[in-house]
Amino acid sequence: MQTLRPGGFALLSLLYAVGAALCAVGALAPSSGRSPVLLLWGLVGLGLAGAAVLGLRRDRLGPRSLHAAVVLLSAVLGVLCWRSATAVAVVGLGPAMVAVAVFSAHFSSRRAARLHVGLLLALTTVGAVAAAPSGFLPQWLTTVVTVVVLTEVQSRLSGDLYRAAGTDPLTGLANRRAWQAAADRGLAHALRSGEPFTVVLIDLDDFKAVNDQAGHRAGDALLQALATGWSAQLRLSDLLGRYGGDEFVLSLPSTDAARTEDLLARLRAAHPAAWSAGTATARPGDTLAELLVRADADLYRNKRGRRRG
Repeated sequence: MQTLRPGGFALLSLLYAVGAALCAVGALAPSSGRSPVLLLWGLVGLGLAGAAVLGLRRDRLGPRSLHAAVVLLSAVLGVLCWRSATAVAVVGLGPAMVAVAVFSAHFSSRRAARLHVGLLLALTTVGAVAAAPSGFLPQWLTTVVTVVVLTEVQSRLSGDLYRAAGTDPLTGLANRRAWQAAADRGLAHALRSGEPFTVVLIDLDDFKAVNDQAGHRAGDALLQALATGWSAQLRLSDLLGRYGGDEFVLSLPSTDAARTEDLLARLRAAHPAAWSAGTATARPGDTLAELLVRADADLYRNKRGRRRG
C-alpha cells in the first residue's frame, strides 16, 4: 500500500474540511431529536484538525499518512452509520462513501484502492446493520454496488492516465517528467538515509548520422533496441528514462561511483551502438538539478575525450 500518486493530500484536506462543514450543519439543524449532536460536534473538530494537518504538512507527509487518513474517514463513516437516527440518514452517507472510494481509486494503486474500499464497505455495513433504523436494505445494496463499480472504473482510468502521462511512447521508458519525479523521491530518501545515489546521463554518438543515412525508422529502432537491452541489465530499483531525442537518463539508488562504472560496462556490452555517459553521485545537500548539471558536464568531458580518441 505504499504507492502514492501526487496531489492527494490537498484534495484529502478539502474532503476533511467539507466533512466538518456537513457535520456542523447536521449538529446545528438535526433531522431528529435522536440525532447524535455531540458526536457531530466532535467530528467537526476532528475534520478541521485533519484538514489543517493534511493541508499544512502535506510536503512532509508520506504514503502511510495518506492511507491512515483514508482509513480514519472510513471509520468515521462507519460510526455515523451506526449512530444514524433515521434510515434516510444512513442511506444519505452514500455520496460520502462514493467520494472516499473515488479518491482512493484515483490517488492509490489499484490494490490499495481495493483494500481501502473493502474496509470502507465492511465498516459502514457493520454500522448500518447495528443502526437503530431499518428498512433501507435495497438502497444500501445499490450504494455498495455503486461504490464497487465506480472504484474499479476510476482505478482503471487513473492507471491508464498516469501510465500514458509518464511513459515515452516510442521506447516505453519513463519520460522526462516521470523520471524527474521518481528521481527526486529517490534522492530525498538517499539524503535522509545516507545511502549513495547516482544519476547518469547517456547521449548517443553520431545519432544524427543514423537518421540521415538509414532514415528515421532506423533511428527509432535503435532507440527501442537500446531501451530494451539496457533495461535487462538494471535492478528493479533503477529507473531508466528517455530524457529527450537521443539522450537517456538513469537514477541508481544505493549505487556509488565504482558500482556505476561496473553497470556502464554492462550497458556497453548489451548493444554495440556508440554512446557517451556522464555521472554524478549525490553529496549532502544536493538537489536533483545540481546532480544533473554535474552529470551533464561530465558527459561532455567524456564526449570530447571520445572524439579526440
